[in-house]
Amino acid sequence: MMQKFWIACAVIVGAPLLNAADLFFVQMSDPQFGMYTNNADFVQETANFEFAIANANRLRPSFVVVCGDLINRAGDAGQTAEYLRIASMLDRSIPLHNVAGNHDVGNNPTPASLTTYRSKFGPDYYTFRHADFTGIVLNSSLIQHPEGAPGEAAKQEAWLVVQLEKFKAEGARHVTVFQHIPFFLERADEAEQYFNIPLDARKKYLALLAKYGVHHVFAGHYHRNASGQTDSLRMVTTGPVSKPLGPDPSGIRVVIVRESTMESQYYGLGNIPNQVDLSAPGGH
Repeated sequence: MMQKFWIACAVIVGAPLLNAADLFFVQMSDPQFGMYTNNADFVQETANFEFAIANANRLRPSFVVVCGDLINRAGDAGQTAEYLRIASMLDRSIPLHNVAGNHDVGNNPTPASLTTYRSKFGPDYYTFRHADFTGIVLNSSLIQHPEGAPGEAAKQEAWLVVQLEKFKAEGARHVTVFQHIPFFLERADEAEQYFNIPLDARKKYLALLAKYGVHHVFAGHYHRNASGQTDSLRMVTTGPVSKPLGPDPSGIRVVIVRESTMESQYYGLGNIPNQVDLSAPGGH
């Protein structure tokens, strides 16, 4: 299932940039405290996430995005506290952007579950900027299952259109979406399942993103790596920091943003490079 569709990165911290637009970031997904033992404890998740954060501190990316399922049981105080404790170990100079997953807000989110999430982790949809890079964070659980909070789902969709209009008017570059549930794993027309967005919503959102020139979406949820391409958009699904459900090991993704391209590679926790060289062709 894993597809190595982009150039592998190798990092030299502090190397001169070829272009002012060049940067790299780290994408993580599914730290999911409590999954390994079905909520009995989170010893393994602690070890994995602490290691991932320590490596982010060493690599010094422009920012880190954690694409959902921060915890395994929505509203669990102990799991929440442990995620936040370790997340706070990320160097303060490196922004961390949380993404809401279905285990964070429920498979069918409600106003109450959204309120609880927001009180602990912050907003469930928002934008961020770093140099020429613009990130749009979406709550994909509201897209997959809007039934429990239709007003919130409609509000997020209307907000997204406003943001896309704004970025288009500003001439923003590298506008990229981060969410938990991928729109699709390999094909935009693949059958609906637990690990993707329903077809009607998928078609609507993919058309909207294509209209405004969004070319990349990063997600998690699958606990394996997958990728797919439409005419204009690359859908990247990243394996978990915590428990894998397939052949890909627990790990993180490094994404290099060039002036007009993005290159990415997934690394198992035991195979994270010691440096990333933005000045070398292809990151080597």
